[in-house]
Amino acid sequence: MSNSAESTFPRPLRVAIVGAGPAGVYAADILTKSNEVKEGDVEVSIDLFEAYPAPYGLIRYGVAPDHPRIKGIVNALHKVLDRGDIRFLGNVTYGRDLTLHDFRAFYDAVIFSTGAIKDADLDIPGIGLEGSFGGADFVSWYDGHPDVARDWPLEAKDIAVIGNGNVALDVARMLVKHADELLVTEIPDNVYRALKDSPVTDVHVFGRRGPAQVKFTPLELRELSHAKDVDIVLYPEDFEFDEASDEAIRSNNQTRTMVNTLTNWLVEEHAEADEPSSRRLHLHFLHSPVEIHDDAENPGKVAGIKFERMRLDGTGNVKGTGEFIDYPVQAVYRAIGYHGSPLDELEYDARRGIVPNEGGRVLDAEGNPVPGIYATGWIKRGPVGLIGHTKGDALETIGCLLEDRLTLPPAQNPDPQAIIDLLQERGIEYTTWEGWIKLDAHELALGAEWSAAESANGIARERIKVVPREDMIEISRG
Repeated sequence: MSNSAESTFPRPLRVAIVGAGPAGVYAADILTKSNEVKEGDVEVSIDLFEAYPAPYGLIRYGVAPDHPRIKGIVNALHKVLDRGDIRFLGNVTYGRDLTLHDFRAFYDAVIFSTGAIKDADLDIPGIGLEGSFGGADFVSWYDGHPDVARDWPLEAKDIAVIGNGNVALDVARMLVKHADELLVTEIPDNVYRALKDSPVTDVHVFGRRGPAQVKFTPLELRELSHAKDVDIVLYPEDFEFDEASDEAIRSNNQTRTMVNTLTNWLVEEHAEADEPSSRRLHLHFLHSPVEIHDDAENPGKVAGIKFERMRLDGTGNVKGTGEFIDYPVQAVYRAIGYHGSPLDELEYDARRGIVPNEGGRVLDAEGNPVPGIYATGWIKRGPVGLIGHTKGDALETIGCLLEDRLTLPPAQNPDPQAIIDLLQERGIEYTTWEGWIKLDAHELALGAEWSAAESANGIARERIKVVPREDMIEISRG
């Protein structure tokens, strides 16, 4: 960084970012590349904190391992952190290991980018039955989240997935795909074994609105057709379009692509090979969940789910028809969105699942900005949009921070070593970027070792994800 004598801040501005997923990394990158920094108006010293021993947040623990864009995003984040001008401190949990008071003592500004990892609620009868799951919990399991149990009850032959977004398609694809296809990903061994033994034959994905209103992307939709030995099943009665649908198809390329793909699949469905696949993925539209129920043979366990048929109302929204349909299933996964979690000592909007803020400036109970405290990403605006949208959030938040830089409450101890001393004093086994490089190499070596041992089957595993937190820490800390 510049040592310009004309700097408007007398020493490097100490900034802590809490959350090392895309939102946090983008914020750090944008701050280091800002005009104020490049022109020497201010120097910055950034520490990026993460509750897990490894970086990347949602990319490591919230995206299906076979997602086609995952490598590109990881590579981009890696390049930012590998430059050496942003310090990574993993396995440090806000509210437990460090408090807001601690951060204020060592940093001039704190940016929270903690995202959203919990499932949004679905308030219908039977949601608490055994066999009813949150999609986010399932994602955490198959992504090898270090704080999630290693086992998952994959016992159902017929499964319902509620939701029409990318997460719903990820969940459905992971449930219906044959496990051997996932060996080329970083899937943990316990996940592979469980999926390999799954008895599933049919996965049904249900959305409330029509084909022109789905929230997933063309890329996610196309991924469904790549699964081997899986038939995609659609239903003509679900293909309803109103005036708003027609306008969306005319004016929006993505909507037009989605609808064309789905209608082509519907037409081609009956022209498939004579040999049916062993598994089926059903896409249903215009279904609103009413109740999950058990039965006399399985009290307390999911035995089916009831939906009301919906119709489009001309605006792209829907209303009920009074017609109900019951589907016999043994498991239900809700994937209707994520919800942010409260952060200690900060205000929280429970309805939206965000920290109240104005342009990224965190607000207190009276609606006034809290000096030196900022938010970005999903904890700032809610869990909507694609990963790349967090760049816009970060740009706005960093702009506010730089505007405020001369009035920030100064850190009592801005020495970068001071926070390290505190972590060591408290016995916190923090991890570093160098530690992540070790863990990354270890996971790659596990993949190479497996591939060598199983070379006869012709499948190469690039890496195998390490799951237990204690193992991640031990490998990272050497």
